[in-house]
Amino acid sequence: MKQSAAEILREYGPFPGVDHVHGVTYDGQHVWFAAGDTLNALDPASGTMQRSIKVAAHAGTAFDSRHLFQIAEDRIQKIDLKTGRVLATIPAPGGGGDSGLAWAEGTLWVAQYRDRKIHQIDPETGAILRTIETNRFVTGVTWVDGELWHGTWEGDESDLTRVDPRTGEVLERIEMPPGVSVSGLESDGDDQFVCGGGNSGTVRAVRRPKRG
Repeated sequence: MKQSAAEILREYGPFPGVDHVHGVTYDGQHVWFAAGDTLNALDPASGTMQRSIKVAAHAGTAFDSRHLFQIAEDRIQKIDLKTGRVLATIPAPGGGGDSGLAWAEGTLWVAQYRDRKIHQIDPETGAILRTIETNRFVTGVTWVDGELWHGTWEGDESDLTRVDPRTGEVLERIEMPPGVSVSGLESDGDDQFVCGGGNSGTVRAVRRPKRG
């Protein structure tokens, strides 16, 4: 297993009225982050908030190129990016114990924090298609270039963990500084991860390891 220390490239926030950052996602232009009762769009270049959608936003966030998906307690909401309207809801597999959310391969991937699982689910029905078990608490989850990464947060320790999507075996770990939490995780599709900072109310950009 590879291990390295996280290189934090930038910290955004804290933001007015935001005391906790849950899920994060990236629409190619803005970083969206969940803050309890709002979904907020952040310009990663300027660090300023550009837009806010009033919607229940308690855990993971994802984007499928057209819609936002947001965990709200025991359900997942499908949200129109342009209007902010909730178009549909499906049950979340953890029944309220869900954390991270990602979109990949035409499906949603939902993390369950204390159960240490990641479920691939049907975005139309919520049916579980497969389950990956890991040995860590799971917060955010993201796919990038065929790699499955998830955030962890246990006590004072957090890291970004790459796991084998077939077996759940830990392949790589990027350790965050002590006391720096990871509540949500997304990739910008290039050389950065975006991490929700939990009760710090911040969002952080972390360098993604280069591949040979």
